[in-house]
Amino acid sequence: MNIVDSSGWLEYFADGPNADRFAAPLGNVAELLVPSVTLYEVFKIVCRQRGEDAALQAVAMMQQGRVIELSSSIALLAAKLSLDIKTPMADSIILATAQIHSAVLWTQDNDFEGIYGVKYFP
Repeated sequence: MNIVDSSGWLEYFADGPNADRFAAPLGNVAELLVPSVTLYEVFKIVCRQRGEDAALQAVAMMQQGRVIELSSSIALLAAKLSLDIKTPMADSIILATAQIHSAVLWTQDNDFEGIYGVKYFP
């Protein structure tokens, strides 16, 4: 299973320098998990930068993967991770979702650098 965090989705949508690194996990929708907080972050940023229509198209593509809602078990693990490794709330939720689902987390967010189970691209 794979999770691409918000930075990876945004890089892919913008066809940035690291976009190719995220193409494989994003192209394998059968193995793609999408934390609901990632929908929030991507929708907000794309809406601000390119408008609501573009944001709706982005989240429609994201929803081809399996959306994982925030559960109490994910929330509690995220809180513990946030305390232990000092990650912000959304990052902690994404990481907790990956850990609970035994998924690889793909990112270019330096908050995740050096964390087990994370494929980080600077």
